[in-house]
Amino acid sequence: MSYQVGPAEQIPEGEALLVDSSDSGAAEDIAIFHAEDGNFYALQDECTHETASLADGWIDGTEVECPLHSASFCLKTGKALCMPATVDARTYKVEVVDGQLELDI
Repeated sequence: MSYQVGPAEQIPEGEALLVDSSDSGAAEDIAIFHAEDGNFYALQDECTHETASLADGWIDGTEVECPLHSASFCLKTGKALCMPATVDARTYKVEVVDGQLELDI
């Protein structure tokens, strides 16, 4: 199932957008990141270590750091990169089609 998020330009490079599950129909909230490599990536929004929004985290290259306990995740793969997180985050396919973000849920 594809969800139309809106214009890609709404997410500045180095920022994230929270896609609420009640809007998208997804089983969980999803964070879409506009990474410093210019690409868009989507992960489950909730940190796998403890309840915190990854959309509120800090983007460094193609990694996001959780704002609560500094766990980091690879935006490309969802891999947990450091403690305290030991469980990888789920990834979602997101692409830009005619300037619009489409999220595959």
